[in-house]
Amino acid sequence: MLRIFALIAVIGAVVIGAMQLSAKADTAGWQTYDAAEFTMAQNKGKTIVVDVYADWCPTCRAQAPILDQLRTEKASGDVQFVKVNFDDEKTFLRQHRIPRQSTVLVFKGKKEVARSIAETNRNRLRNVVLGAL
Repeated sequence: MLRIFALIAVIGAVVIGAMQLSAKADTAGWQTYDAAEFTMAQNKGKTIVVDVYADWCPTCRAQAPILDQLRTEKASGDVQFVKVNFDDEKTFLRQHRIPRQSTVLVFKGKKEVARSIAETNRNRLRNVVLGAL
């Protein structure tokens, strides 16, 4: 019986470790939010796609491949893709009135031009982001 519990604990640790690695991999190719860089990009009039995510959020994990595909398609010097960690960036959340993780914003300069909250439908999420670009 003790062996079964030990085996379950090992399997659980492997699964949790894999989930943490995949959550970190989701941010590959994205810029991590930095307040000074964000403000500088806004002042330059850049288009910025912001993904407000949390590592523990299943909706965020469902959105990640859709947003990664958009980032790959629209990667250019004119569009920046930024990840904002919901658990760490409370000032950003207050400034932009973001009530929850899994929020996607699009800015043109300082103006917010699109917002999507908890959308996991590929076509609707793509339309919100692409319609604002």
